[in-house]
Amino acid sequence: MFNQPLLFLLLLLVIGLIAKNNSLLIAIVVLLILKLSGLETKSFTFIQSKGINWGVTVITIAVLAPIASGEIGFKDLTGAFKSPLAWVALISGMAVALLAKGGVSLLQNDPHITTALVLGTILSVSIFKGVAVGPLIGAGIAYTAMKIIDFFS
Repeated sequence: MFNQPLLFLLLLLVIGLIAKNNSLLIAIVVLLILKLSGLETKSFTFIQSKGINWGVTVITIAVLAPIASGEIGFKDLTGAFKSPLAWVALISGMAVALLAKGGVSLLQNDPHITTALVLGTILSVSIFKGVAVGPLIGAGIAYTAMKIIDFFS
């Protein structure tokens, strides 16, 4: 009954509880339910292959919701180009999207990296009171750093 994957998930569940990381807790509970119900074989493979794209889609919906609700309109868009700080935000948004693109690639090609990224996120949240934005941007930063290291090696 208690195999290594189950113990690992339970350990992460405890860490998630200590860190008060709701996203991590929900993810672990869903995975535990699938595992304990015997649905893990096909569902884990499916989730691993499609999950990142689902997550990106949900985040995109959340980002676009203020546009759909009318909170952000064309006036706000044109006003954004008049402020130097808005230009910094624009460039930062572009940089993060490019980093995340590398992160998607890294997570799809090297899923074992996810463990270190999740652990790093959990440690940052629990020790430094960081904000858990998920492993995708961390993977993007790691991907960029790895490419730089490869370039100089």
